[in-house]
Amino acid sequence: MYHVIKGLVLTESQCWDPDSERSYQDLFDKLDTNKDGKVDVAELRAGITAMGMSFRRGAAQKIVSSGDENKDGGLDFNEFNNYLKEHEKKLRLTFKSLDKNNDGHIDASEIKQSLEELGMDITKEEAQTILQSMDIDGTMMVDWNEWRDHFLFNPAHNLNEIIRYWKHSSVLDIGESIAIPDEFTEEEKTSGGWWKQLAAGAMAGAVSRTGTAPLDRVKVFMQVHSSKSNRVTLLGGFKQMIKEGGVASLWRGNGVNVLKIAPETAIKFMAYEQYKKLLTPEGGKVQTHQRFMAGSLAGATAQSSIYPMEVMKTRLTLGKTGQYNGMFDCAKKILRKEGIKAFYKGYTPNMIGIIPYAGIDLAVYESLKNAWLSRYAKDTANPGILVLLGCGTISSTCGQLASYPLALLRTRMQAQATLEASDKSTMTGLMKGIMANEGFFGLYRGILPNFMKVIPAVSLSYVVYEYMKTGLGISK
Repeated sequence: MYHVIKGLVLTESQCWDPDSERSYQDLFDKLDTNKDGKVDVAELRAGITAMGMSFRRGAAQKIVSSGDENKDGGLDFNEFNNYLKEHEKKLRLTFKSLDKNNDGHIDASEIKQSLEELGMDITKEEAQTILQSMDIDGTMMVDWNEWRDHFLFNPAHNLNEIIRYWKHSSVLDIGESIAIPDEFTEEEKTSGGWWKQLAAGAMAGAVSRTGTAPLDRVKVFMQVHSSKSNRVTLLGGFKQMIKEGGVASLWRGNGVNVLKIAPETAIKFMAYEQYKKLLTPEGGKVQTHQRFMAGSLAGATAQSSIYPMEVMKTRLTLGKTGQYNGMFDCAKKILRKEGIKAFYKGYTPNMIGIIPYAGIDLAVYESLKNAWLSRYAKDTANPGILVLLGCGTISSTCGQLASYPLALLRTRMQAQATLEASDKSTMTGLMKGIMANEGFFGLYRGILPNFMKVIPAVSLSYVVYEYMKTGLGISK
């Protein structure tokens, strides 16, 4: 990027001098394409893209918002100059924190050590990939100029923010609630940005679940009612539900499914932070296995808190027209007929399912991402959003595949009051019965609509999440 800036911007200068206002003026003039004395978001975005700089969504807006002292929607030269100088001070501190031996250069071992201190275990090859994305002269070391040029127009101010750019973000919502929660930087926690991220994620989940609710309902219908003697196909299930309650019945139970997102997300996040503190020695860094354990425990805590809503969602989903007059009527009837214990039917297989889902989801995601980087990315440590979305979709699907039998047992136990008395059993009894009567594949009844909803759910979730972040001022 040093050469890009020098070639495209500083054609009359001998070198890039961060302390020279002339160099900044040349750069400003190049970006100010309409020559109105201001650089707005569109000009900055176009200029950064044209220079081939490391650039992420929302960066241009964040830079302008941070430097726009008079709030006129653009940066004049003084504001532009002040922002870059202040930003470089923060980048200098980050560079020094990485430069462990104070020799003025960062090598792969120092990157690896710094990430391990922050709880991220990476291989030497992965550290070299990160280094190569910044190494201009091919020395396999990054000096201050290369570091500054790489992050000059990246509004990340510290190492945590820079590392977060390379991490898995769990905004994807596929209707399941047992993924490990996302993490937030200290700045996001102190500034309140975390709640905006959670709110955006909750809204994205609400829209994606509503959009795929018909597939979710037919999945539950097939899980409970389909068998060798009573085979329910995908199309047959839809026809049966529409015939019984009309098209609107395809969304039966979706209200509870959406309503439980917000409390579960908040509880999971708060529990995750507390479990990380409990599992980590005082003053120590969170290791990968501790992060996994904290995430699994946080998922279990959140699920325990909202589990009665899971039971109500299943009952409403399977209910016939007129059987329940909304969520509260459903809760009242369950309590009156079956007692408080009914709200925790299927709890055991649900809790057990958290471990294989979360573990396989994380393992497959990291393996896919690293395989893509090692094969296709020779000069960058950032695979790009499409690759990350693909890895997230496949890893979540693999996690579901591993935990699906437990999810089926959970759903059948939740629905036991709607089944014949002979069908009521314990978790082990149900599993033995399914294996004896339907074989191994009986544990995967309803998995087709479950797989069919993954791609539309992920797509809806991501699009809504990005729009919500813009609306809440996280990025624009």
